[in-house]
Amino acid sequence: MSGHSHWARIKHKKGVTDARRGRLWSKLARNIIVAAKRGGGDASQNLALRYAIDKAKQANMPKDTIENAVKKGAGGAEGANFETVYYEGYGTGGIAILAEALTDNRNRTAPEVKKIFERHGGSVGAAGCVQWMFTSKGQIAVPANGVDEDRIAEIALEAGADDYALSDDVWEITCEPTAFEPLRAALTLAGLAIQSAELAMVPSTAITVDAESGAKLLKLIDALEDHEDIQNVYANFEIPPDALDQLEAGG
Repeated sequence: MSGHSHWARIKHKKGVTDARRGRLWSKLARNIIVAAKRGGGDASQNLALRYAIDKAKQANMPKDTIENAVKKGAGGAEGANFETVYYEGYGTGGIAILAEALTDNRNRTAPEVKKIFERHGGSVGAAGCVQWMFTSKGQIAVPANGVDEDRIAEIALEAGADDYALSDDVWEITCEPTAFEPLRAALTLAGLAIQSAELAMVPSTAITVDAESGAKLLKLIDALEDHEDIQNVYANFEIPPDALDQLEAGG
């Protein structure tokens, strides 16, 4: 499993400031409200809402905040109508960047995203320029402590996983979106801890970058993720262990 999960975990290792956590919770609440508004407030009947709630829980959002967001959306919250928009572009070295936004005003969001790309040495491309490089996949991370390959293979592959790999003491499991729920249920039933589970846009191939390029790319991704409308950012690069050590040493 290369690309998204690789560099996402790199950034998360550095911790989350209170300010960034607040922005993240605000975005996750928006996502919950929109999902509940579109498909109703019953997470058992609304997968989009269930995924939104799961992401909020993984980010340690308070239970009452989650419940209030569900109620607000299910009650037909008045105000702006949000739509999902993908912004596509390139970072340092031609790395493909795909930013998923939930916006109520494309005319506001598009130029702001363009400025972020340009400020960090990147550029926005035409619609479709990089999205073809990514495929929707389920990604589930299981801590490897006490879980050997034979066990993870038996459970994951039987439940519909496409592949699995060990990275940083975590089993990273990928699957088709249709297998995501059955796979997560099978892992839980087997008593395995799930560190994270999400549907993501995964690159078909990943380009290895050095520490200098990696630092620039991570700054671009951080800046995009700091934008209030951006929900997720995906890219087709990975950083090798030695370069990652340099980045971590440099703070």
